Amino acid sequence: MRQRAVRQISCASVGAMLLVASVHTGCSRPSSATQARNAAAVVERGRYLASVGACHDCHTPMKLGMNGPEPDMSRAFSGHPEEFAVGPPPILGEGGWLWAGTGTNTAFAGPWGISYAANLTPDAETGTGTWNEEIFIKAIREGKLRGGGRPLQPPMPWPWYKNMTDDDLRAIFAYLKSLQPIVNHVPEYVPPPG
Repeated sequence: MRQRAVRQISCASVGAMLLVASVHTGCSRPSSATQARNAAAVVERGRYLASVGACHDCHTPMKLGMNGPEPDMSRAFSGHPEEFAVGPPPILGEGGWLWAGTGTNTAFAGPWGISYAANLTPDAETGTGTWNEEIFIKAIREGKLRGGGRPLQPPMPWPWYKNMTDDDLRAIFAYLKSLQPIVNHVPEYVPPPG
């Protein structure tokens, strides 16, 4: 008789625990405020990673400041300025010069041709506004424009960036999506002659 009573208590205890667990699970959904804080934390992580990853060095045009060249943050991540025409590259291979960059630090000439830093702002026409996470991650992992186009050219350090975690790349993409869109038509890549 005692064994039966213990079994009934045990069954009742298990039932109560399941009820409490299901109520707790239902209550543990993040509130919209918590979701907003989590999203903000992801964007902030992306801002940090883009900063320490030196993304501004090429994708934010430089301007002349009081102490020399400095990033023009009013054009953050807008890539090579469309109004800044670049002439033929210097003669490379002489005197140790293997590649060269413009004063904006957004256009580069080397054995690969002439490459221009892309507009990473979420402008739908000239930037990454039509991209999604999958396209962005694939572009970095495979070193291909828009995740499947032509190869990304130097000095884009995608061979190192491809080693970031998916969460890191998602955070960077979330940060880039949070930026003010800037309309800036970056010139097309120019392959080397020959």
